[in-house]
Amino acid sequence: MTLIECRQLTREYRKGDNVIRPLDALDLDVPRGDFLALMGPSGSGKTTLLNLIAGIDSPSGGSLVIDGTDLATLSRNSLAAWRSEHVGYVFQLYNLVPVLTAYENVELPLLLRPMGRRERAERVAGALERVGIADRHDHFPRQLSGGQEQRVAIARAIVTDPAIIVADEPTGDLDKASAHDVMTLLQELNGGLGKTIIMVTHDPKTTDYARRTLHLDKGRLVEGGVGQTAGGVA
Repeated sequence: MTLIECRQLTREYRKGDNVIRPLDALDLDVPRGDFLALMGPSGSGKTTLLNLIAGIDSPSGGSLVIDGTDLATLSRNSLAAWRSEHVGYVFQLYNLVPVLTAYENVELPLLLRPMGRRERAERVAGALERVGIADRHDHFPRQLSGGQEQRVAIARAIVTDPAIIVADEPTGDLDKASAHDVMTLLQELNGGLGKTIIMVTHDPKTTDYARRTLHLDKGRLVEGGVGQTAGGVA
């Protein structure tokens, strides 16, 4: 079953007299439960696509329908509300708040919801346990390794139980062993919890953990330098 459907999805903006188009009439279907890796050179549109799917940015044209909702039709406030419920975001540099403990960082998304303290505590504890870092719940980011920080970031992304996890270079700042641990964790979230994961990466080794890999160049999906036209891909 298709969860994410992009049709002629376009994102453009003006820079002086020039029109920059990071995404150019892109068509893409992402089935529910997919683990999709996106690769391509810098400026190919990977992060732009990720941000549109995550509801962080809005398209300039086309449609982006996720689980029956066309994000292109939502107001800024409605888009923010939709994002908080449906998407968890994992960043390359973790984006943890340095003055908060691991527990408090994971708790942050729940503070925006009408939820009692006990339920919040149960959810945070469950998320930290799921990523294998419950014993570091009272540590600050500066007291954690890079791999541990990314685990906290993943716990924060899943604590609201979103259907979709988007990950932008999740291993880009990690050593080989930590990168393997993080990718194994994402694989478990996909296979064990059924999370749909869309990951941007420059590292071909991380694509081995995904179910499939697509390549972007100049805002379009390509294969071997030739634009794809079959299978819902432009």
